[in-house]
Amino acid sequence: MIPYDVILKKRNGDSLSKEEIEFFINGFVQGSIPDYQMAAMLMAIYFKGMNDEETAHLTMCKVHTGDIVNLSEIPGVKVDKHSTGGVGDTTTLVLAPLVAAAGIPVAKMSGRGLGHTGGTLDKLESIPGVKVDFSREEFINQVKKIGVAVIGQTGNLVPADKKMYALRDVTATVDSIPLIAASIMSKKIAAGTDAILLDVKVGSGAFIPDPVEARKLAKLMVDIGSRVNRKVTAMLTDMDQPLGSHIGNTLEVKEAIEILRGEHAGTPLFEVSLTLGGYLAYMGGASANPTDGRKLMEKLISDGSGLKKFAQLIEAQGGNPKVTEDVKLMPQAKHEVEILSKKSGFVNSFKTASIGMAALILGAGRLTKDDPIDPSVGLIIKKRIGDQVERGEPIATIYGNDEEKMKQATERFLEAIAINGEKPNVPPLILDTITQDKLTMRL
Repeated sequence: MIPYDVILKKRNGDSLSKEEIEFFINGFVQGSIPDYQMAAMLMAIYFKGMNDEETAHLTMCKVHTGDIVNLSEIPGVKVDKHSTGGVGDTTTLVLAPLVAAAGIPVAKMSGRGLGHTGGTLDKLESIPGVKVDFSREEFINQVKKIGVAVIGQTGNLVPADKKMYALRDVTATVDSIPLIAASIMSKKIAAGTDAILLDVKVGSGAFIPDPVEARKLAKLMVDIGSRVNRKVTAMLTDMDQPLGSHIGNTLEVKEAIEILRGEHAGTPLFEVSLTLGGYLAYMGGASANPTDGRKLMEKLISDGSGLKKFAQLIEAQGGNPKVTEDVKLMPQAKHEVEILSKKSGFVNSFKTASIGMAALILGAGRLTKDDPIDPSVGLIIKKRIGDQVERGEPIATIYGNDEEKMKQATERFLEAIAINGEKPNVPPLILDTITQDKLTMRL
């Protein structure tokens, strides 16, 4: 087999066989196929696409280029939740302890933030003492002991994806549905969990803002799961405004703790978290259906079990569990300033990615993977789409340690919020839920 022939075949829009995909991916990882030929293949896929069968072959080929985590010694159905990334998306910190408190093992390998999106590991590390780097044995032992662990990727998982993503990032081929699907699902499958819930973000703060394209991605990932005997459900959720009101690492941990205390009932973060939790409870066998699963999540909040499990998680990973009682034990910013509305009317829309960038300006995020993070800084948004606002009324509070950066972030925030005289329609929080049964019926 010759790389040129495989590239040409895909460039001409033909489907690649499993053998051709394996030849190309394995050759790239082993070094016999150079970067420039993989870049050409990525561009061919970007323009010509891949069918579902090709994408499934690409996914599993990536999985087999590295280690596959074996979680079989952990009893029960192991579950994981993956978000495609957003602003104020703190669902993992709410869900992981809640689902574990329901008796379902949560073995989660998570990621860091990049660009306008926040990362679960960065949020956890804002808690004094918390570590996220564990050996595989430590990871499995922690899940066996307390039912939950949230750590960084261990070992040599999916090396093909790391190499391919580095090229996609510099060749403008990141936003390809089959390449995104194969990237996400290869990592989730290699991580060894039995059931995967995908939270696919849609809107101005999402990597895929278009609902039609986001739905395609969700369906494709659920299809891949079906082909490789994994339970997979995908939920499309709104990211036309930040999910939580708190943006920034310490602030987002604070909001998660408050939700686990039973506060913020009815808010978007609360509602999406508990709906996702209901599906995880159902997929993990703790409830007869997602509706009963949500009721179970509500019970675990009201009786304090979820918060207690979060404290156990923090302590097991080296942190101070007392932050669940006193959030001021986490890093605090020096300055706190209210952002005032410059006009009266209704909040009509947000440029959600710009709000994430405002937090990044303060130091809450990173533009490259090696940038340092200031865990104490961020924003709390006081208004949402559809809310009425008076001129001079506080619409957000900004927390920072550098007054010049706070001014820049304030300007970015004010540019990101649109206020006018007409009350808009409030976007639904959950646009669609795609299960394997539903997908089969649609085909």
